[in-house]
Amino acid sequence: MYMYMHTFIYVHIYVCIWYFQLIISPSGGSSPSMSRPWALMHPSNPTDIVIGENQTSVIEFVLLGFSHVPRLKPVLFVLFLGMFLITMLGNGLIVLLTVADTALHTPMYFFLRNLALVEICFSLDIVPRMLESLVAGKGISLVGCALQLFLILSCVTSECFLLTVMAYDRYVAICHPLHYGVLMNQRLCLLLAMACWVAGIPVSLLFTVWLFRFPFCGLQGVRHFLCDVAPLLRLVCADTSTFEAYIRVATVLILMVPFFLITGSYGRVLVAVVRMPSATGRRKALSTCAAHFIVVALFYGTACVIHLQPKSSYSPESKQVVSLSYTLVTPMLNPIIYSLRNKEVKAALQRVLGRKKGVLR
Repeated sequence: MYMYMHTFIYVHIYVCIWYFQLIISPSGGSSPSMSRPWALMHPSNPTDIVIGENQTSVIEFVLLGFSHVPRLKPVLFVLFLGMFLITMLGNGLIVLLTVADTALHTPMYFFLRNLALVEICFSLDIVPRMLESLVAGKGISLVGCALQLFLILSCVTSECFLLTVMAYDRYVAICHPLHYGVLMNQRLCLLLAMACWVAGIPVSLLFTVWLFRFPFCGLQGVRHFLCDVAPLLRLVCADTSTFEAYIRVATVLILMVPFFLITGSYGRVLVAVVRMPSATGRRKALSTCAAHFIVVALFYGTACVIHLQPKSSYSPESKQVVSLSYTLVTPMLNPIIYSLRNKEVKAALQRVLGRKKGVLR
């Protein structure tokens, strides 16, 4: 089972890397016949991009994220590139340490490793395309857009469930310490991790296929830096009320229900921590749980704003700013908040570096 789970994760990462290579290819994911004049890529009014009257006319989209602030694009490129590198380095280091150091072979760090892998996949899916659009402004094909949407929904769903499992792990560790080894055994941890990775696939596939079966007519410019549900719905010239109703239900089940479970778990943890006789133990438990809950609130809060009301009154520019918090900020902060400031992780890093120095000698 352990081998099957890691095989699935490697396939998921391979798809993200393949998508990344598709982005940086000379054609930008589209054939030369799909190219448009530079003026079309950067119009003064994004809603002026018109290429036809029916779905067959739309062969690619143009991501218009941050087109309203063209002078800031060089600054945003450097800022986002730096955040992307920190995200990849931090999460990659967490994966390396939790695999290489036996002291971190515990349920908590096992789930942290899976969370880091999700963040790596999530970042590879979004940031390279965003950086490419800031520099070159190339179009994205329908297939590339659909693949990006599928990977986004899949990673968001997996992260929601992983954060819930991590909260449950802390609840068991603090509220039932004597039974922790029995309750959080290796088999259960593997099953929970596998469920978190797999659960997002059918839902993501369903809504991606459903959305791209709608006719896209008239407008080609996606007023966002990624292919998300809300900006794509603005380009659909058909009744989407049923789709929006179902996606609200899915959002409640995938986002709100896990959030309430996490809140309930940490409520029980808070009660147990208050009753602890040791002041040091209380500070350590509160520090870990408070940091976790802050990131959970940031991730779930912004995700709900985006997905609960896909056609809300918020402007596309406002939604872009909100989206940045869970597409760039949260993946970058997760390794810092959860692990890299942890004494056990620092000690593991020193041990791993010490072994490498010994080998080099």
